[in-house]
This record gives sequence, structure tokens and C-alpha cells, in this order.
Amino acid sequence: MTALITGASAGIGAELAREFAKDRIDLILVARREERLKSLGEKLSSEYGIKVSIIGIDLSQPNSADELYKKVQSLRLNVHYLVNNAGFGDNGEFVDSELSNQENMINLNIVTLTKLTHLYGSDMKARKGGTILNVASTASFQPGPLMGVYFATKHYVLAFSEAIAEELRPYNVFVTTLCPGPTQSEFGERAGFDMVVPSDSSPFPVSADVAKFGYAQMKKKKVVAIHGLWNTIQATAIRFIPRFLTRKIVYYKMKN
Repeated sequence: MTALITGASAGIGAELAREFAKDRIDLILVARREERLKSLGEKLSSEYGIKVSIIGIDLSQPNSADELYKKVQSLRLNVHYLVNNAGFGDNGEFVDSELSNQENMINLNIVTLTKLTHLYGSDMKARKGGTILNVASTASFQPGPLMGVYFATKHYVLAFSEAIAEELRPYNVFVTTLCPGPTQSEFGERAGFDMVVPSDSSPFPVSADVAKFGYAQMKKKKVVAIHGLWNTIQATAIRFIPRFLTRKIVYYKMKN
């Protein structure tokens, strides 16, 4: 059995790789930072006796999903688990942001995820078996002033993943969407979102906790997996709050 994990060089992606490795599942680790992947791959291979393949690629670039698929084909490996974890965010008012950065975010968070799901979902359907884990966010459930494009991309991931979960289930292919809340990781540094930068005093969970939860829920074939009781309550309660008020609440939280 083999799992392909994108965004595996750090954070939730690296911790998900460890969860798969514990179950003696071979890995294909994918990210831009190839040296980090090699270091992680060597550790997991040595500790758990699994085979680890490394592919360094920037999945925010057009056609990168097709390029990745061809590289995996050249390894002659069947992917039984696809983990679309790669993604990034950006903090600030949309019209003041770098548009190219927003385009790259849409490419990575939406386009590449969709293409990889299509490519490997088709293979899994033909084999009558497989699992897809798409990493969204609690941002999926609400609009996000000051991180507008990021929140919107995660809306897409959740809606898309729920839809195909229903389509693929008859073929023994299962889709889980992991929705973490704020998590201590490098995501916060890149997004300019200081509240989730790793810190001993942070009230937010670490990536290992989120990965362990997400992996367990995937094994249970849960369609939507929201990490944490408070996050679950908020995601549920948002349906009963007027949208104009939701926008204002999120804007206030993001600004402060």
C-alpha cells in the first residue's frame, strides 16, 4: 500500500506522513522543499522500515498536477491513499495584496487539488478501492474578511469533497475532508497570521494532534472531520447566525 502526501515537508503534512508510516504504509512525499522531504523520508524509512519516494515540485504552478502524476507513474507505484494537504494563506485586504500570490493560492488550494483528485480518483474507481483525504479548514464554514481568497478556497475544498464522497462511495472509494481550526505550524508564518506561529504559550493545538485525529477519522471513513469540540460547535452554530453578523464577527476577530 502507498500513500501520496502533498505539502509533506512540515506541519500537518509531515505529521500525517508519520501516521501512515506507523501503519507500515509506503510513502510518496511531495513538496517544494526537497531537502526537508529527504530528511523526513530517511527518518520514517529507518524508524518504520517503509519505502519512501521523494518528489520536489511546486504545486502552485500551472500543470504541476499532471507533472506530478507522470512522475509517480514513472516510479511504477499505485496510489492507494491520496492526501491533498498542500496549501497556503495570505493575510490582509484583498485589493492591497499581490494578485499573483492570490492566483498561486487558487492554483494550489483548488486547481491542483481538483486535478489530483480527478487523476487518482479515476484510478481508484477503476480498481474499486482507495481513499482520499482533503485538508480544508474551519474557514470552510464562513466568509473570511482579511483572508478572503483563502477562506473561499477552503469553502470549495469542503463542498467539492463532500460531493465526490457521495459519488465515489459506491465504488469503494472513500473521501474524508479534514477541517482543522487554527493550528501551530509554519502556515501562520507564511500567511502573516501571528496567532498560529508555533509557541510554547500558544492555546492552539500542534500539527501532530490534528494529524492523528484526521488520520483516525479517515480510517473510520468519516466524510467531514472537524478537529476539536469548540471548532465543531462554532462550525455548527454558524448556520444559525445571520450572514451579515457572521461577516462582522470574523472581520473583528481577524483584525484583532
